[in-house]
Amino acid sequence: MKIYNLKNRIANNYIVGLDEGGYVLIDTGYVEGYHNFLQQFEKTGVSPKDIKYVFLTHAHDDHAGFLNDVLALTDAKVILHPKAIERLLKGQNPFIGGCSSRLAWLFCQILKLFGKGEHKFPPIKEEYLNRLITIDSEEFKSLSLPFEVIETPGHTADHIALLKDGILFCGDAAMNGFPSLKRVIIWIENLEQYKQSWDKMIALNPKMIYPSHGKPFPTKDLVKYQRHLNNIRLSPL
Repeated sequence: MKIYNLKNRIANNYIVGLDEGGYVLIDTGYVEGYHNFLQQFEKTGVSPKDIKYVFLTHAHDDHAGFLNDVLALTDAKVILHPKAIERLLKGQNPFIGGCSSRLAWLFCQILKLFGKGEHKFPPIKEEYLNRLITIDSEEFKSLSLPFEVIETPGHTADHIALLKDGILFCGDAAMNGFPSLKRVIIWIENLEQYKQSWDKMIALNPKMIYPSHGKPFPTKDLVKYQRHLNNIRLSPL
């Protein structure tokens, strides 16, 4: 399985090869990162026409920022949770929940200083709505996708992950890098759902977990830090 990582500022953008040919792009990044994305994309040798799907783990500004640009560049369909559509149409992260640690809270204050406090991104264009395939739709059920979609809410209500060949692309269901502590993402909408998603990921026991932020890590890390989730007290902005 070919995996390319087109890093976009603080987020990873993975392009994953499909068995029958073509690729799936996992997320886009901040809207300002599109130029860098194009530069990194060209280095892979993958043609835009070979991107069959964009897999949207969730509709946050650092994951859907240049989605419109990617759809203009490719003929890809977007695989997403039905709850993501309302967020894409609004073009803004909701402020449900809170920060998972004091360090995460401080990081969010820094984002405000850099103009990211409102977490806005370009709303999905109407012309691309017919390319959205929600995971509860008949169209999705009719597809013979070469990967499995795992619902992993908690960070957001619309969060999903992609499992292929024992590799779990977990989006923001976990994190491995500053300012994360113990593989926990810095913002959580629903802590109980987040805990349940960790249970689900651990039960899947993937060979390796590829997060949207930070380097890949083994499932045993989630097992190691699982108890820490009970100590989290969310801090609103």
